[in-house]
Amino acid sequence: MLEKILTGKRQYWLLLGCLLVLMVPGLFFYTRQILDGLVITGLSRDVSWGLYISQFTFLVGVAASAVVVVIPYYLHDVKQFGRIVILGEFLAVSAVVMCLLFIFADMGQPFRIFNVLLYPSPHSLMFWDTVALLGYLVLNIIIAWTALSAEYKGIPVPQWTKPLIYLSIPWAISIHTVTAFLYAGLPGRPLWLASILGARFIASAFASGPSLLIILCLIVRKFTAFDPGIAALKSLAKIVVYALVINLFFIALEFFTAYYSGIPSHHHALDYLFFGLDGKSSLVWFMRISIVLGVAGLAGLLLQMKMNNTLLLLISLIAVFLSVWLDKGLGLVVGGFVPTPFETVTEYIPTLPESAIAVSIFAIGFMLLTALYKMVISIRISNGN
Repeated sequence: MLEKILTGKRQYWLLLGCLLVLMVPGLFFYTRQILDGLVITGLSRDVSWGLYISQFTFLVGVAASAVVVVIPYYLHDVKQFGRIVILGEFLAVSAVVMCLLFIFADMGQPFRIFNVLLYPSPHSLMFWDTVALLGYLVLNIIIAWTALSAEYKGIPVPQWTKPLIYLSIPWAISIHTVTAFLYAGLPGRPLWLASILGARFIASAFASGPSLLIILCLIVRKFTAFDPGIAALKSLAKIVVYALVINLFFIALEFFTAYYSGIPSHHHALDYLFFGLDGKSSLVWFMRISIVLGVAGLAGLLLQMKMNNTLLLLISLIAVFLSVWLDKGLGLVVGGFVPTPFETVTEYIPTLPESAIAVSIFAIGFMLLTALYKMVISIRISNGN
C-alpha cells in the first residue's frame, strides 16, 4: 500500500513541497536550540511552559477526538461513518506524532525524554502521559492499518482487531484526562486547580478535533474523486455543536466561580487573559476573539442545519477550531503562569526561533497526514468506493 504515497498529481507534490519548505527554518532553529539551549525561546523562570506545551496540549485533544467516529461506527454500527473512520484514526496518528515532537522540543535536549522510560515512576503523571500517548499511537496505527489493508485486499477486517478497537475508546479519553491531570494537580496555579478541567479538556477536544476532521474531509471532497459522504460530515457536525455548547458552558462556570467567590488568586489569571493586569495585556484580544469565534461558530453551525449550506458549515468549523486553539493552544498554559504565586506579572511572548520550530512540527505532522490520506484515497478510488 505504501506505493500509493509515491505517486500522485502535481498538486499533491506541490503540497508536500510547500510543507517541506516550512520545515527548513524550524530545523535550522532547532539545531540552534540543541546547541544553545532553551535560551532562544521566550521561556523564563516564571513561565517555564509556553508555545511547545500549549500546542502539545491542544493536539492531544485533536488525537483523542478520533473516538467520536470510532464509537458510532464500531459500537453502534452507523454505516455512514465507515467512510471517515480511518481518516479520523490517521488524523489521531499524525496528532500524536506532533505531540511527541513538541515534547522533544520542550525538553531542550531531546535525550532527556528517555529518562522517563529509563527511570519509570508510577507516581509521575509524566510517566503515565507518556504511556498513554505511545499506547494510543500504537493502537491507532494497528487498527487503521489493518482495516485499510483488509479493504485493499477485499477481505473482511480480522476479528482480532475488535478488542483493540474497544480498548482504544477508553484509551482515547485517558490520554486527554491524564494531560489535564498534569495541570490540575499543581496547587500553586489557581487557573488550573479545578476538578472540572479534565471534563473541559474532553469537551474542547470533541469540538476542535471533529471540526478539523470535517474540514479535511471537505477539502478531500473538493479536490479528489473520493467523497467521504456529506451526511456523515453533517452528523459529525452535530457532535461538534453539543461539545462546543458544553465547552462554552464550562468556560462560563470558570468565570462564575472566580468572580463570585471574590478570591483574588482565582480571578487574577482571568483578569490578565481577558482584561489585562498591571498594565500587561498581550493576550487580551486573542482571548476575546476566541470567545467571539466560539459563539459565532456555534451560531453558524445551528444556522447551517436549517440552510443546508456547505460553505457556511466550513466557515463555522474553522471558527470553532480557531476558537479552541486560541483558548487551549495559547491562553490556557500562559494564563496558568501569569500572575506568579508571588503576584508578579511576567509576560511570555514566543520568539521567532520558537515559532519557527512549532511551524516546522506542524508541517511534519501534516506531511505525514497528507501521505496517509493519499494512501487511503488512492485505495478507495481504485476499489470503486
